[in-house]
Amino acid sequence: MTHIDSLTPLRAVSLRENVAELLVEKILSGKFEPGDRLNESALSRQLQVSRAPIREALQQLQEQGLVVNQPRRGMFVVKLTSDDVRKINAMRIVLEGEALVLCRDHMTPAVLRRLQQIVERMERDDQMTGLEATRLDFSFHRAIWANTGNEYLERALTSLTSSLFSYKLVTKPAHEKLRMILDSHRPLLEFLTGDGDILAAREVVRQHVMLRWQAP
Repeated sequence: MTHIDSLTPLRAVSLRENVAELLVEKILSGKFEPGDRLNESALSRQLQVSRAPIREALQQLQEQGLVVNQPRRGMFVVKLTSDDVRKINAMRIVLEGEALVLCRDHMTPAVLRRLQQIVERMERDDQMTGLEATRLDFSFHRAIWANTGNEYLERALTSLTSSLFSYKLVTKPAHEKLRMILDSHRPLLEFLTGDGDILAAREVVRQHVMLRWQAP
């Protein structure tokens, strides 16, 4: 387990505004590894602030999927087993296939332009960091889900996949793999401007998912 004894203390006023970013940085840099416990008391001592801003930051990271709360044990950096990943992706293929069809049915020029801009940036920027790439990746998918006209489907997909996107970020795929993942969004965009059915939608999502993860 990674320790936190080298964290630089921050002033409370600064910590309230930046502790979440600080913890994200430590997770992405490997200071906190998948499965590590993030102890409020220890963080509070190291950062020389009260536990309240620490707790608020951990809750924020939990909402983002980077941290999970294990009852009676505490907060931990997200860690998924291969079985977890398969189960999540099996559900994702079904739900996101539906989302693709609904998004196409509700498509507007503004939404299409936004999706095209994201894909073009993914394909153009070869120096993107893992954090930038993952955020852009998630933004693309969430833009699709937000345009389904079904807020329950949108919430379900966001809740289901937040830990998956976060774990992808924490486990840092190699640059070549990251490049392949970014380039794989073009078929999703092409489906949205085509006439494929629900089975075709699920297949394009399945092919997209398999570039990063094992087959569900």
